[in-house]
Amino acid sequence: MPWWSWILLWLALIAVSLLCYVLLGIRLFRKFMATVHELSAAGERLGHHPHLREHADDDGDASPKVFGAAVFASPEQMRHDYVTAKASRREVRRQKRVKRKAERGQPQSLHDIEFS
Repeated sequence: MPWWSWILLWLALIAVSLLCYVLLGIRLFRKFMATVHELSAAGERLGHHPHLREHADDDGDASPKVFGAAVFASPEQMRHDYVTAKASRREVRRQKRVKRKAERGQPQSLHDIEFS
């Protein structure tokens, strides 16, 4: 094999590898820009907080609708809210599980069956 064919082979290998690097760079740049656009859209959505009105007839009780009310609420009230919300979420998950198993024709768990 003549010496110039080796040079052409190496030049072809270098050209193909450079082409792969360029295509990889373009792909990474496009994915990066898509991520930046998604982050900016998420920032726009999360950046706008609704302005809450202050009521003149406020009786001092913490309302769950007021942003930051947990800071001024009693620990017992917050614990009660936490426990009731947790029970509600568990019930929703249980109902979804029962519905999903009924749709698939699978046997129900005894924990999930309501006898009432």
